[in-house]
This record gives sequence, C-alpha cells and structure tokens, in this order.
Amino acid sequence: MDSPKPKRPRSCENVTATEKNLEGERARVDVSIIMPVHNAAHWLEECLESILHQDFTGSMELSVFDDASTDDSRKIVEGWRERLETKGISLKISGHISAQPNGVGFAKNQAISQSCGEYLCFQDADDIMKPQRVRLQHEAALLHPNSLIGCSVERIPEGSTERYTRWINTLTQEQLSTQVLTSHGPTVIMPTWFCSRLSFDKVGQFDEGGKGVPEDLLFFYHSLRQGLGVRRVNQCLLVYRYHEKAATHSVSEETIWKLRVDFLQERVLTQWESFTIWNAGKQGRKLYRSLSPANQKKVKAFCDVDENKIQKGFYTYEESKERPKPKIPVVHFKEALAPFIICVKLDLTGGVFEKNLTSLQLEEGKDYYHFN
Repeated sequence: MDSPKPKRPRSCENVTATEKNLEGERARVDVSIIMPVHNAAHWLEECLESILHQDFTGSMELSVFDDASTDDSRKIVEGWRERLETKGISLKISGHISAQPNGVGFAKNQAISQSCGEYLCFQDADDIMKPQRVRLQHEAALLHPNSLIGCSVERIPEGSTERYTRWINTLTQEQLSTQVLTSHGPTVIMPTWFCSRLSFDKVGQFDEGGKGVPEDLLFFYHSLRQGLGVRRVNQCLLVYRYHEKAATHSVSEETIWKLRVDFLQERVLTQWESFTIWNAGKQGRKLYRSLSPANQKKVKAFCDVDENKIQKGFYTYEESKERPKPKIPVVHFKEALAPFIICVKLDLTGGVFEKNLTSLQLEEGKDYYHFN
C-alpha cells in the first residue's frame, strides 16, 4: 500500500482562485497558531516539536513574529520549516531587529495580521502543546463561536505557583465569568486562548504599550465588555512553564490593582446601591481607599472574623478631606448584609473562610464577588 501523501501546506498565498471568496478576501486556513518570540531559543525546540505532533486534521499554519531577539530564535524556527510543511503546517515568520523589543502586544498583533486562520490559537514560545490541543479547542470553538476558549494546564516545574495552578484548573463554568476580578487575572489564562478571528476582530488588537503593560488582562476585560463568553476545555492541553524571564513578571502589582478596581467599579458597583467589604484588614481598607468617592459612600460596613477589629467598631478614613472624616462600621461576617466584595484570599485558611462563606448560602456573581 502506498504511504499517504503529506498534506500540502495551505496558506493564504497558495490557494486556488476558486477558494477565494466572492469579496476577494484572502482564503483562510482553519487554524493559525499565533506565536510571539523574543529570545526563546532555550525552549523553542520542545515547543515546535509539540506543534508538529498536533492530531488536528484540518488546515493549519504557524505564524511567528520575532520581536528583536538577540539569540538564535529566528534561525531555530526557520530550521523547522521543512518538517512543519511536510506535516501540512505552513510557516509564516517575520520580525524586526532593533535595540529594544516592542513588546508582547505588538508581537502578537503582528503575528495575527500576517496570519489567515479562521481561528486563532495562541501559543507562548516557552510552553508545550499536548497533541490534542488544537483539535479539542477547535471543536469547542465551533460549539461556542463567540467565546474565548481555554483549557486545563500542567505547570512546570512541578509545584511552582501551586495555588494559582489549582485555581486555573478547578474553576467551574460559572466561576469563569464570576471570578474575573481576582488578582489571578483572566480566568482562562492567555497561553491557553483559542478564539475565532471574528471574535478577535470584535474585541480589537492587543495593547502595544510594551514592557509593564498587561496586554492579556486588558484584552480579556475588553472581550467581556464586547460580550464574549468564557469557556474551558476540561482537559490538560498545555504544559505551562514558569520561569523568571516570563514577560508577566514585568507588570507591577499596582498597575494590575488599578485596572481591577476600575473594572470592578464599572461592571459591578454601578449596579449596586450599597455593599459590604469582607475584610477589615489591609486589603479591604486598600480597596475602600481606591474607590471613587461615590462608591466609597456605598460601603455600609466592613466585615471580619477578627475580634480585635470588630471591637474597635469602625474604620476611620484618615486621608479623607471630608469633615467629619468617614467612619465605616466593622461587624462580624454573620451580622453583615450582602452583597459583598470579598478581599480574603482563597485557599489559604485550610477551608475556614470558604466554610464561613458557604454558611451564608449566597450566590456568587449576585450576592458576592471575589476580589482577592
């Protein structure tokens, strides 16, 4: 029996005229893998090997933008061209050489603009795809075309960011939408994103502010504003690498905090006439001070379990220019009134906090939102 002929790479440039649509747009492949690259030579071989072994049977391309790498990143990717094309995966690669990279948002936008997939699969150059990733996320995207699709992950080195990884993998479908305000960031993490090009175009490009700008969080928030859903394939489809050179470490906590507070005020507090902040300690007070004056007036109380805080009776906002200075009551959580913004970290108290919250029989996304 003759061995099957390898699929011919199908890219925007090599399709026949009959495959063009009536409006003259470039015909598209099914899936474009979008990969920004900056000094990723150390990890690229494993990453590209995993792309090569995808079991997706549709048409696929790899679109790479090299953002001023000073190592052999671009040479390594080019060295994989023949192997990728033999498997029917066309390769597009471009980039620039300058003293400074333009940032992850810029590189992603460039990789997307040169691609032509009907669906976009985002891949970080330091991560590893499981063989079924593209196939299963493509199937999910067909069922949920107006959604960002994520997946469960395996974290390496094992044990790094243990709480964060557990959070990524155990959120319920409802919590993918209700826990978007926590300090963990997007409930489906950027390295797992898969979406239609139509959805991406609806949201718009990534922010190109460069180093220190959380382009993934900004895009995620805007996708929610534009009505995109959030879904997750509940299988581990990505090996997600932790290392100190990752771009995410360049973003300050204060930058993230301000974006989260603004989104909280926009999406939740505008709908509420009053609310309670759960945590009379440092994080709860910081949230109160970060709110607009109008939303500060909506805070009816702090609640806590710490008897010392409760016995003081109130928190005085010393920095306020109002006279008299605002004094907000501090009460036991059982005496507090919903709705709540919860500033207590999850998964840190051996289940005590979670048990207290469950005892109130409240509905997440209606009676409370997690902020920490």
